[in-house]
Amino acid sequence: MNRALGIDIGGSGIKGAIVDLTTGKLLTERHRVPTPEDSHPTAVMGIVTELAAFHGWEGRIGVAVPAVVLDGIVQTAANVSDAWIGFDVPQAAKHLGFDAVALNDADAAGLAEVAFGAARKLQGVVLLLTFGTGIGSALIHNGVLLPNTELGHLEYKGDDIEKYAAARLVKRDGRDLDWWGSRVNEVLQYVEMLLTPDTIVFGGGISKRFKEFSHMFDTRARVVPAKLRNNAGIVGAALSAATNVGS
Repeated sequence: MNRALGIDIGGSGIKGAIVDLTTGKLLTERHRVPTPEDSHPTAVMGIVTELAAFHGWEGRIGVAVPAVVLDGIVQTAANVSDAWIGFDVPQAAKHLGFDAVALNDADAAGLAEVAFGAARKLQGVVLLLTFGTGIGSALIHNGVLLPNTELGHLEYKGDDIEKYAAARLVKRDGRDLDWWGSRVNEVLQYVEMLLTPDTIVFGGGISKRFKEFSHMFDTRARVVPAKLRNNAGIVGAALSAATNVGS
């Protein structure tokens, strides 16, 4: 199978497209539906079904979830309803009439960047950080993913680092990029101290503005923008459907 449907569940939107698994390109237009206000898993899985129908897809679906996922079961809920905790994504999908593989959303982005993007063919330790509603992370060593790191929930200055430096702060508080970039730099230095990555891949939708704030970064590790940006979660989810990474 050289194509698959990937769906990326986010705190503000649920996005899906059919992906060419040989190139990482989207074969269909990315379709986005706002995440329901309560982000309850039943409502979200209903939207996953709608996205599959919208794209005319009947095969396995890869679903990227903003949470720790073990054996297809969601273990945490930071930016979504607490009802996700203990929710079995593949089982719920079966009840809805389709087959699904689930994995952490930042891990999906990491898989995509390794296969087609900024982390392709990189050796050593690569850390992908996605900046959006929260901060997601994917830790990769010599092309192999260490899943469910969720570094956005590391404690920093008494709270989660994503509350200190998520990209939502720029929009919500009207902050300028230098203010935000200086906070991000603190976070990069903090995780660098813990993990000593060789390369940090900077992801999320705001990565398209990387040149506007990257002058604020001062790390030993090389920091590069993600190539797939907001499509990375979709592409990685599609890859998981084809390769059975996740469950």
